Amino acid sequence: MAQASDMRRRVSLVLILAVLGTIAGYVLRGDGETPAIFGRRPAGYAQLVSIQPLPPMDGMDGEMCEWVPASSSTPLMASLLQDRLSGGAAAQSADAARRAEAAQRDPVRVLRDSYALYSAVAVDPIRNEVVLTDENLFNIMVYDRLDNTPPSAAMSEPKRIIGGLKTKIEFQCGLYIDPASGDIYAVNNDTIDTLVIFGRQAQGDVPPDRELYTPHGTFGIAVDEANQELFLTIQHDNAVVVYHKMAEGDDAPIRLLQGNNTLLADPHGIAVDTKNDLIFITNHGSIRQIHADIESEAASWMRSSEKENWPLTQDKTVPGSGRIVPSSITVYSRTASGDAAPLRTITGPNAQLNWPSGIAIDSERGEMFVANDAGDSVLVFRTSASGNEAPIRVLKGPKSLIKNPTSVHLDLVNDELWVANFGNHTATVYKRTAAGDTAPLRVIRSAPLDQPVLGISNPGSVAYDSKREEILVPN
Repeated sequence: MAQASDMRRRVSLVLILAVLGTIAGYVLRGDGETPAIFGRRPAGYAQLVSIQPLPPMDGMDGEMCEWVPASSSTPLMASLLQDRLSGGAAAQSADAARRAEAAQRDPVRVLRDSYALYSAVAVDPIRNEVVLTDENLFNIMVYDRLDNTPPSAAMSEPKRIIGGLKTKIEFQCGLYIDPASGDIYAVNNDTIDTLVIFGRQAQGDVPPDRELYTPHGTFGIAVDEANQELFLTIQHDNAVVVYHKMAEGDDAPIRLLQGNNTLLADPHGIAVDTKNDLIFITNHGSIRQIHADIESEAASWMRSSEKENWPLTQDKTVPGSGRIVPSSITVYSRTASGDAAPLRTITGPNAQLNWPSGIAIDSERGEMFVANDAGDSVLVFRTSASGNEAPIRVLKGPKSLIKNPTSVHLDLVNDELWVANFGNHTATVYKRTAAGDTAPLRVIRSAPLDQPVLGISNPGSVAYDSKREEILVPN
């Protein structure tokens, strides 16, 4: 028995080796033909070898889901899509209902300054009035020039207020009064992109008498009455545009000052020295490089895509070229245009410039007055100043009440200096020669004494610092 069993194992082994040898021989032939093995010839693709039916599942009796053919009047995919759409519409409707309900809820509390914040000031000495723009509540407010708010009073009541949707008054930061007609020119900065002009007696929610569509980010305004030209600084695009004074609607500028050589860096205030044919511009210090190929052909490029003398916008600057440079005052010829370099620049630690905004010129005395916003001061320079030169006078201190000044105005008829203080609800007036920590001659106040200023004027977002339990609101 042991020998027979051993014999059978040997025969089986021989047969297995023979089969393997046959397969290996065909594989090694290399003639490109694949033989049939065990009665089947491989076809080079998947083939059905056998079928083994599965037994019915317990309790199901072999039932299957109904198959819906492609020719059915209600295709399966269409049915599924319809279900999803109806479900999505229901979800959207529910979400809209929740939003509508939330919009009707009363807030737990509100952070808001409900009083006027003065952003610009101009005096009409002929009619003995002072005009102030309110960037918080979007108004133009007219007061008697000699108004003086007593410490016990909540505020001074204006003689007239211009405000409302028809007026197109929003974030106003530049102001000019026509000395002959008394017309009020007011500049919108962050929205609207329209310079609005009102008659002297305008009041309430009335449309402007005249509008001029301006580049986005217009901030400062100055007018050269002798040459009937109107100058506007363009904050975001580092430019100055010049119009005919009576331009309106879609009229194009007659000159443009813009380019890398101009050294314009977030320009704000502007003033014209008519005696010396100069313009002075204050710069906060944000700058970007314009593409050289565009800059060299700026005039023809602009004429083909925008109005003539329209500024190149931020998308024409070199990505990553933005940087912050020291605040400055740049000085140009009154007729400067294109990529003209400044005649001189005032900048440096001695100058004390810290976000200089409004600017006014006394051409006869050769003096320049600057609202130094972040420095809580008014700086007075010689109009001939250059480089790292110190001011000849500084008006600053707690008695002066100067806080975040954004605009100054020289009333040379009455020898007075006016300051719009964005940081404490006041407009203050001084003798033109005031210096040091000098108390104002008069104060126009829009809120109760010591009412805090929240500084929330143009919030773009909000965040919560849970560690310090503080609300962060960038403007």
